[in-house]
Amino acid sequence: MALKITNFINMEGIKEDFHSKNFSVYAQWNGILCIFLCIALGVANLFHANAVIVFGIIAIIQGALLVFVEIPFLLKICPMSENFNTFVKKFNQNWPRAGFYLVMSIIQWVSLTCMTTSLLVPAIFLLFSAVCYALAAFKHQKFQNSAGNVMHTAETFPTDAAIREIL
Repeated sequence: MALKITNFINMEGIKEDFHSKNFSVYAQWNGILCIFLCIALGVANLFHANAVIVFGIIAIIQGALLVFVEIPFLLKICPMSENFNTFVKKFNQNWPRAGFYLVMSIIQWVSLTCMTTSLLVPAIFLLFSAVCYALAAFKHQKFQNSAGNVMHTAETFPTDAAIREIL
């Protein structure tokens, strides 16, 4: 039996997520979009001949960080240092995530002082995630991970079975 992406995607959960009216779930889905935007547009901005290159590199790093913040089961299957795991787990509440996204957004907004580039797009989407997490916190909505993006959390992911299947 080969591993398929459909083993990890819960389509009913995705549908429930968008009907939940929980802003932390909306922010998480937007955060997943931010992963792709940060990495793709970070790479695209590496070809400038000014300080925007630095912000492109920062965007790539932000995208990589977001992978572990927004997709928690990756902490279980990717061996990382305990310090990194502790750092990522600090963002398991709405307020810390809102601040995390706001700081990352501000960094990308600052890139506009060098030159107006496509890094404006991650800045906007990161800000949107920050606002969604802040709204969830203001409304006292419980922080929850999406039911649709992955069927397992970092604690329940069957790593041994997945590794055996891959090998």
